[in-house]
Amino acid sequence: MSRTRTALLAAMALVAGATGTAFAVDPGAAGVAAVPCTVDYKIQNQWSTGFTAAVTVTNNSAAKSSWSLKWSYAGNQKVTSGWNAKLSQSGAAVTAANETYNAQLATGGSVSFGFQGSYSGSNAIPATFTLDGVTCNVDDGGPGGPTDPPDPGGPSNRVDNPYSGAKVYVNPEWSANAAAEPGGSRVANQPTGVWLDRIAAINGAGGKMGLRAHLDEALRQKGSGELVVQFVIYNLPGRDCSALASNGELKADEIGRYKTDYIDPIKAILADPKYASLRIVTTVEIDSLPNLVTNTGSRPTAVPQCDVMKANGNYVKGVGYALNKLGDVPNVYNYVDAGHHGWIGWDDNFGPTATIMKEAATAEGATVNDVHGFITNTANYSALKENNFTINDTVAGKSVRESKWVDWNRYLDELSYAQAFRNQLVSAGFNSNIGMLIDTSRNGWGGAARPTGPGATTSVDTYVDGGRYDRRLNAGNWCNQSGAGLGERPQASPATGIDAYVWMKPPGESDGSSKAIPNDEGKGFDRMCDPTYTGNPRNNNNMSGALPDAPVSGHWFSAQFRQLMQNAYPPLS
Repeated sequence: MSRTRTALLAAMALVAGATGTAFAVDPGAAGVAAVPCTVDYKIQNQWSTGFTAAVTVTNNSAAKSSWSLKWSYAGNQKVTSGWNAKLSQSGAAVTAANETYNAQLATGGSVSFGFQGSYSGSNAIPATFTLDGVTCNVDDGGPGGPTDPPDPGGPSNRVDNPYSGAKVYVNPEWSANAAAEPGGSRVANQPTGVWLDRIAAINGAGGKMGLRAHLDEALRQKGSGELVVQFVIYNLPGRDCSALASNGELKADEIGRYKTDYIDPIKAILADPKYASLRIVTTVEIDSLPNLVTNTGSRPTAVPQCDVMKANGNYVKGVGYALNKLGDVPNVYNYVDAGHHGWIGWDDNFGPTATIMKEAATAEGATVNDVHGFITNTANYSALKENNFTINDTVAGKSVRESKWVDWNRYLDELSYAQAFRNQLVSAGFNSNIGMLIDTSRNGWGGAARPTGPGATTSVDTYVDGGRYDRRLNAGNWCNQSGAGLGERPQASPATGIDAYVWMKPPGESDGSSKAIPNDEGKGFDRMCDPTYTGNPRNNNNMSGALPDAPVSGHWFSAQFRQLMQNAYPPLS
């Protein structure tokens, strides 16, 4: 519900009579001074511990070259972040001062800003506002005061494929990094996902754009057509239990913080009617639910932290809560991460993973209707389509499935896996019209090492290894892979059941550091990112295949980006 207080002084002047009683006077009556200013303070979204507000100030006095608006709260509200004004707070008193770009406030002109705040108990709207020391807002609780306008609604129905007929948002920060590299201008205009990988990222951390800033820029890029903007929701408690490089800030038991400090504020911003014309795609929690199947219990790939997350249920609860809350926003399209073929493609992983995804999609108030689809290969390297052999081929009496590379997997590549897993998900109870996304940002595997035909038929291994595009040492290798290249450019409806090929992982952003690097982002060091590491059961004890000298995950890795361009397939022109 949007709540508002607009100064009555815009419609009437309050003057004191001889008895000292306040009464309303028609501002058109003779002798009544002009109203100096009006303030419109709206609580746009509110949840149990926080809220967002929008404030518009109109100046009816002399033009100003700078301005300062002040108010005080009656309760314990605290401003935690803001935009389009410099906000400060001392006790209950709040000051909002102009930025350099909106300092000029003409007579009759208006300026708007917004902020996010916290509270407990009640969240009453301030009674009085002053602009440069002059009162311009009073309690409007009496008769004739303005009433709350109805909330504007979002679009009544989601489209079947949000990417169809739409442009996709180009992140200006990633674009600038790409363009700064030699030859990077060839791809700097490609759309990529925006990762909200910690609470601070919501409002912008380390000088980077926050969620609102990206949405505002998306509106600018949208123009009169349709536009998709892509966000990665990635901050579960005990995140990515099998990979230290992508561990997050929330401990295994901090499901409460995940809900109130992370998902609720994101939902509040996405639900702002200002953004109702955007098609907002969310990739929900990569590398989480499949871990509960593949890396727990008595399996040789088991990791103690994954057993903890399975026992406490916080992956399932967190994903369910995110789907429920974000699914309430009518222009949000939730796509749940579904791993990749080199992780889930075996028989003992395939069905159980679909089952646990159904469990999460019906947890914490969510339903399957909150899931628009699934995404595979997020931030991974699995080839889109292996053309030089099929899963049904045999060599010297042995099936391709018996080769060391395939290792009894039923799928050779991401396209066949995504299409088959979609069918499995429908069988598990998801809607029959769900769509799939495939992250093709780093699975091109072009360059001089790309095979041009099948391998030698000396053995099933020479046949597969000589013909496969994916040049990793093992399909379980996931960190900054040597030899990888940019894949298919983002495009809508490229194949049956596939809503789009996307670059959800921004090419050039590291998967993890090659050695331990202190940081304040909660990201650890995983030996799978160390090029000297000899492996573990999750990659059949192969070398990691990682590039050297990599920074912390999410940070720009110039050497990787240049390699990705060099080995792009289709090649860059």
